[in-house]
Amino acid sequence: MGHDHQHATAHTPTRRLWWAFGLTTTFLMIEVIGGLITQSLALLSDAAHMFTDSMALGIALLAIHLAKRPADAKRSFGYHRFEILAAMLNALLLFAVAIYILYAAWQRMGQPQEIATTGMLIIAIAGLLINWIAMRLLSAGQSESLNIKGAYLEVWADFLGSIAVIVGALLIKLTGWLWIDPLLAVAIGLWVLPRTWLLLKQSLNILLEGVPEGFDLAEIEEKLRTVPHVVEVHALHVWALSSGKVNISAHLVYQTDDQCVAQMLSDAKAVLHADQFYQVTLQCERLAFDCKLRSH
Repeated sequence: MGHDHQHATAHTPTRRLWWAFGLTTTFLMIEVIGGLITQSLALLSDAAHMFTDSMALGIALLAIHLAKRPADAKRSFGYHRFEILAAMLNALLLFAVAIYILYAAWQRMGQPQEIATTGMLIIAIAGLLINWIAMRLLSAGQSESLNIKGAYLEVWADFLGSIAVIVGALLIKLTGWLWIDPLLAVAIGLWVLPRTWLLLKQSLNILLEGVPEGFDLAEIEEKLRTVPHVVEVHALHVWALSSGKVNISAHLVYQTDDQCVAQMLSDAKAVLHADQFYQVTLQCERLAFDCKLRSH
């Protein structure tokens, strides 16, 4: 059996992540209070989106911390799955918030409420600045860590939401059209829902140990069959432990001298590009009888 772990992890700019988390969480509270004071549903819906930013950053920080804990006899895979469980909870909460915002916007369409547009505009501009700073903090690390990349995309999307609220506040101030506020809330809610569904679908796929996006079992099997001396491939499984930690296992049936198995394993890892997997487990079975060889 060939068994290979990829333990190297990219350096994570944790300090920048903490700064971004602190900024977004602080402004989240300001935006909720401001939305209640100004009676702006658009601000409250943007605050809901800011909540996703804060959650994404918090999950990234907690996942980095827990991933450092070693595996033990009860948790042989360690604590990597916590990131997925938290992401799934985040998605479910977001669905509830988005649906409530859409319902509240539909009710307000018929009875628009007066809005303190000046306060709405000030808070939205402050939100735009906070999101810009957070994007700058995360931009350097988003190419090194999938966790941070996800958080960076959340903040980027909220940056666009802040622009929408600013435009809405200006239009309401200039035209007096109060229906613009619930319309913006609907737009932001509809922006959040598809991304929330994608997050939930990805989380469920990992928890169900489905084949990760970007991997094709038939293609992988075909590549393994091209390895010299391999006559059959079965029990092929590809699954993710968490985001960015993809495992693969397979049984390779071979017809050759046992002395060639080590080279066969090396060739198999080469065609798989083993460095893209967190763990590679290959079991070799001779055509006439099973033999289990271990190579490190």
